[in-house]
Amino acid sequence: MNFDYLLLAVAIVLFASVSVPEAESHGLFTDILADYVHEGSVDYKSLCTDERLNRYIRQLAETNPDTIASDEARLAFWINAYNAYTLKIICDEYPVKSINDLHFGGLIVGTVLKKTVWDKDLVEINNRKTTLNTIEHKIIRPIFKDPRAHFALVCASKSCPPLRPEAFEAENLDEQLDDQGRIFLSDEFKNSFDIEKRQAHISKIFDWYSKDFGGRDEKVLEFLAGFLPEDIANKISSDPKSWKVRHKDYDWSLNDYKPETKQPLPLKGGKLWTTMNQKISSVLPRWESSGMS
Repeated sequence: MNFDYLLLAVAIVLFASVSVPEAESHGLFTDILADYVHEGSVDYKSLCTDERLNRYIRQLAETNPDTIASDEARLAFWINAYNAYTLKIICDEYPVKSINDLHFGGLIVGTVLKKTVWDKDLVEINNRKTTLNTIEHKIIRPIFKDPRAHFALVCASKSCPPLRPEAFEAENLDEQLDDQGRIFLSDEFKNSFDIEKRQAHISKIFDWYSKDFGGRDEKVLEFLAGFLPEDIANKISSDPKSWKVRHKDYDWSLNDYKPETKQPLPLKGGKLWTTMNQKISSVLPRWESSGMS
């Protein structure tokens, strides 16, 4: 009889040792991202035909985040969930030019009526329906209070922070978030700094969510200085109030990866040259709303 109890105890220990890491591990998502994310852009055409994304979505849907052991693991879970479901939402409608095409009535009307894709019950966690807005504005921001999460949440648009080619994991989360901040702020299309003129042209994210970064412009700049090159950081830290802050227009066009395609052009003598087509997306302002990510 004692032997039976011993076997039961061993079985319980083994089950716990397997199930908890599986709930907290995002290796499958890393495999997916490594295959389809290129310098922050996504090869949606290929991704949307890969069944692994649906497998990872099912993993999220069946996970109870309340059972996850640490704050770091829970934050990593919610960031990954937000990004994975955003990818799924795009894939469900692909091809699209912008995530704004998926809102009822477009960005403005959808925001006013709370009928954007961020408001819809398109997310399932622990077998319960929820929304992307709930994840961002009722869980990640108020519970974890880490402004660096804004560097990690990706809304499938070109002005968003780049999608990382790996999932966020508890053991590396601090380093990953810091790295995301450095990468995002080093992209001059999204954030630029003029030392001589003391001008900062930064993402609208730091306008919409300024309170998360300290509130006033100088406080936001002081926070950002921690992710900037030393020369810029020193100039800001020495006198942050002397800097003028402007916010860049937000490019909502899809962060779609387009591999280089060469098209032959006939020239004199029958010779062929090649050229690469490039598309320049229109820049659309982002409307301030607590319901947008």
